[in-house]
Amino acid sequence: MTLTKKIISQKKSGPAAPRKTSVPAAVKKVEAKAQMPNVSEAPIFSMNGEKVGSIALPEKIFNVPWRADLVHQVTTAMQANARQNRAHTKDRSEVSGGGKKPWKQKGTGQARVGSSRSPIWRHGGVTFGPRNERDYGEKINHKMRISALLAVLSRKAKDGEIIFVDTFSFAKPSTAVAKSAIIALAKGADAKYLLKKKNAALIALSAYDASTIKSFSNFGNLKTEEVRNLNPLEVMTHKYLVIEKPEAAFAAILSRVNSK
Repeated sequence: MTLTKKIISQKKSGPAAPRKTSVPAAVKKVEAKAQMPNVSEAPIFSMNGEKVGSIALPEKIFNVPWRADLVHQVTTAMQANARQNRAHTKDRSEVSGGGKKPWKQKGTGQARVGSSRSPIWRHGGVTFGPRNERDYGEKINHKMRISALLAVLSRKAKDGEIIFVDTFSFAKPSTAVAKSAIIALAKGADAKYLLKKKNAALIALSAYDASTIKSFSNFGNLKTEEVRNLNPLEVMTHKYLVIEKPEAAFAAILSRVNSK
């Protein structure tokens, strides 16, 4: 076939149709979440689950792009820092016995041995075993920690997993009152997973309050923490983040942001 005929035949047949590829449903779901609009305002509820107002969300806190790589690096480092090293084995210098040479060097027909504490002997030391002096800690820069926290807070706000409460007021510690408040918030904020049995919510208090902390301490699915001590690992561990006195909470978070 000549070159001219070959070109004419290619023009008649036309270019090959592009191959259709299907996108998995899980990928579509993640892309849809990533394209969700930013939340600029959120409702405020009372302890009784009633809507008492709304508040504008600062862009410095709740309009930060999602950084999966940064959040993963910070959270895994925090888990490593919290790791307790308890496994410990004894080497040949720490096990008992072995003060005397088991048999003389020559003339017995056996292999030469200097100590019964050798790792190849029963009850001997362990070679390259775990030691409790190992440190698994990793350094986390202050800017990385704050940036990861803001990314997690922004993602939580976009997913509708942050509940704002005007105040928690307990005259005295009461588990019954705390339970009623959580049930009312779950109904008022339409947050059914607030009642799940494990890691339901992290309650962020504007300041230390012994009565509030003791009231929620009997629930295994809830945890209380001060806003100034929030970290990305705790926020991600729990399904919901309940923030008390949002204006004071925003001020505390912004003070950390401005200090980075």
